[in-house]
Amino acid sequence: MVKLISMDFKYPSLRVILPVIGGTVRGPKVNGEILPFGADWLLIRPDGLFELDVRVTIRTDDGELVYLYYRGVSNASAEIRERIQKGEEVDPSEYYFRTTPIFETGSEKYKWLNQIICVGVGETEVKRVRYKIYQIL
Repeated sequence: MVKLISMDFKYPSLRVILPVIGGTVRGPKVNGEILPFGADWLLIRPDGLFELDVRVTIRTDDGELVYLYYRGVSNASAEIRERIQKGEEVDPSEYYFRTTPIFETGSEKYKWLNQIICVGVGETEVKRVRYKIYQIL
């Protein structure tokens, strides 16, 4: 968990590396778990915008591996970020959180993931994030 005390930086930005320690993937075509050795190379800009740079590996329920990389942005006021840090429920419509997932796999079953473009819509909670991933047709 990252707790921001002040957004008054003396430097152009602040890089924070956050480990991804797990998670789940549930959908109509892919189900699995996020393996616990990924990370987010988060860049916090002086204007308060968070730039995400996340890399994780999914192990599907049938044992296949899928590498997932995404960049994205999260933009919320200091008040909204503080409410999230306090554990308050914050409606995702009160902030902007979007990603652009890219998948890579050698699996025959999931090779279609290598050929699609997606957009992720994120929701932030105190100790986790949740995404809805949409394939662009």
